[in-house]
Amino acid sequence: MKTFFISTAIDYPSTIPHLGHAYEKVCADVIARFKRLQGFEVHFSTGTDEHGLKIQRSAEKAGKQPKEFVDFMSGKFRKLCDELKISYDDFIRTSEERHLKVVQLIFKKLHQAGDIYKGFYEGPYCTECETFYSEEELVDGKCPVHKKRVERVEEESYFFRMSKYRNKILDSIERNPDFIQPESRKNEIINRLREPLKDLCISRTDFDWGIQLPIDKKHVLYVWVDALSNYLTTIDYPTDKFQNFWPVDVHLIGKDISWHHCVIWSSVLLSLGLPLPKKIFIHGFVTYKGEKLSKSRGLVIDPTHLTKTYSVDALRYFLIREISFGQDGAFSEEGLRTRLNDELADVFGNFVHRVLTFTRDRFGGKVPDGKIDKKLEAELRERVEKVEKLLEELKVTQALEEIMAIAGRGNEYFQSCRPWEAIKSDPKKAADCLLNCVNLVKVLCIALQPFMPSVCDKLAEQLNLKITGWEGIKKFDIKSGHSIREPTILFQKIQAQSPSRGNELVSVKDLSKLDIRIGNVVKAERVPKSEKLLKLEVELAKERRTIVAGVAEHYRPEELVGKQVAIIINLEPAKLMGIKSDGMLLAAVEEGKISLLTVDKSVKPGARVE
Repeated sequence: MKTFFISTAIDYPSTIPHLGHAYEKVCADVIARFKRLQGFEVHFSTGTDEHGLKIQRSAEKAGKQPKEFVDFMSGKFRKLCDELKISYDDFIRTSEERHLKVVQLIFKKLHQAGDIYKGFYEGPYCTECETFYSEEELVDGKCPVHKKRVERVEEESYFFRMSKYRNKILDSIERNPDFIQPESRKNEIINRLREPLKDLCISRTDFDWGIQLPIDKKHVLYVWVDALSNYLTTIDYPTDKFQNFWPVDVHLIGKDISWHHCVIWSSVLLSLGLPLPKKIFIHGFVTYKGEKLSKSRGLVIDPTHLTKTYSVDALRYFLIREISFGQDGAFSEEGLRTRLNDELADVFGNFVHRVLTFTRDRFGGKVPDGKIDKKLEAELRERVEKVEKLLEELKVTQALEEIMAIAGRGNEYFQSCRPWEAIKSDPKKAADCLLNCVNLVKVLCIALQPFMPSVCDKLAEQLNLKITGWEGIKKFDIKSGHSIREPTILFQKIQAQSPSRGNELVSVKDLSKLDIRIGNVVKAERVPKSEKLLKLEVELAKERRTIVAGVAEHYRPEELVGKQVAIIINLEPAKLMGIKSDGMLLAAVEEGKISLLTVDKSVKPGARVE
C-alpha cells in the first residue's frame, strides 16, 4: 500500500492553545484526509514539545512539578485536536519513554559520527522560543520573533558540527526545488545559508528538565534537537515502520521555526545518514488587528469558543478559505460569520437542502428515473480533477475555492431547470434535473470531506451512501430509485449582535439599576467535575455570598483569596453544577483572556461602585 507521512510541529504547552495552533492542525488534517481518500496508508503525527527551561519556569510559576504541569497542559492540546476533529494517527509527547530511547540513540549516532564536541557557549538565548541567536540576529537587543529581551548564557556546553553540512543543505535545495515551500521562505533560508554556518550549542547545565546526555549526565540536551527527533520517534525509528514511512512527505510548520527545520533538522538527518524530508511547507501566521497571535505576548483567540458559537466545520472552513495557504492571514469574527452565512449556508447548504427536500417531497425520497447530463458530468469531472491537482500541490485554499465554485454551479443548474415548475408541465425534465443534482451533491460531499468531516458525514447519511474513496467523485453513479434519508439543514445562519455591545448607548437611569459592590474573597475552591468553574465565598459589609465564576482556566483558587473584587449583587440567583450562585463578578475580557476587576485593599468590603 502506498504510504504518506505528514507531521505538524509539536506545540510548546507552556500555556493554553490558541487559534494559531488550531490553524496548523486543520491544514494538516485536510491533507491527511485527502490522501486517505486517495487510498494511501497515512501516518499523521502531532503532539507536544515538553522539555526546556521555559516549561520548567512555567511549572514553577503554576506551583507544579514539570511532569505534572506538562501532563495537564498537553491534555489541553490533545482536547483541542479532538474538538477540531483532527484525525491524527499519533499524538506524541516528548516526555514519553519511547521518545527518550530514540533521542538517546540519535545522540549516540551523532557522537559516533564525530559530530559532537565539548566547548563553551557565550551569547544570547531566548527562552520564549528556546533559541540561540547571534548578536546580529537580535532586533534592538530583543528576540526577532517574540520582541522580548534575551538572556545571556555563559556555560560549558556540547556542540553539534552543523557547519559541516551547510554545502550539502544548499545542494539539496538546489537539486530539489520543492524541498522548501513556498518560494519566498526557501529564498530566506538560502540567503541565511550564504553566510557562514556556525556549529550548534546542544546542551545546557543551568536547569534539569530535559533529556540528559548519555555521555555527560550534568548536561541536558538542547530542546530543539530533542523536539525535532519526534518525527523519527512517531514512526518507530529504526524499525520496519520507519523504513516504510521515511522520508516524511510533508513537514508542515510555521515560519518562526523554519530555520530549525530546514537547517538544524536537515543537518542532524545528514549526520545520521538519513534522507532529507521530501517537503517542508512553511505556513504563515494567523493575525488579529495586524498582530501575530502569541501566547507569550498575551494575544490569544480561543478556538473552542469559536467552535461552540459557529460549529467546528464552520471554523475549519473559514481558516482554510480565508487564509491563503503559505501566507499570513487575518482573523475576524465578522469574517467568520460572513463565510458561514454567505457561503456555507447560502451557497452550499442552500443547494443541498433544495435538492434533497425536493427529492423527498416530490419523489417520495427516491432519486427519480431520469437521464444523466453527460455535459454536466464531464464539466464536473474536469473541475474535480483540478481540485485533485491543487490538493496534490498543497494549494488547499485554491482547492476549497474551486469546490465552492462547484456548489455555485449546482445552484445555477438547479435554478435554470426550475424543477418546481417543470414538475407540473414536464415531469421528465424535473426528474432529469434531480438525478443530476443528487449526484452533484454527492460530488460536493466527497470533495468537502477533508475540509468539513462532521458535516460531510452527516450529508453522506442523508444521501444514504458511504464515502469510500476519492474515485467516487469523478462520476455520476447514484442511480434512479436510490433512497435518500430525511434531509436536515447543514448550517444555521448566525446574525451579528446589533448594535454592538461596545457601542450601545445607555442612559444613567439604566446604569443605576445595577448594584455593584466590592467584596473580599475569603475562600475559593474548584467545582468538582468542571474545568472552568470556581466556587467563591465573598465577604460584603454584613454578609457572605457564594458565587460560582467561570474563571478556573485563568486563576488558581489560591490566587483569588484576599482579592477585592467587583460584584453585581442584585441579579437573580443562578444554579451552576448544583451550586446556588448569588452574584456575578466583573471582569475584562479580550480574545478569551479574563482579568478580574479589582480595587486596592483600602476599600472596605461592601463599598458601592458608583
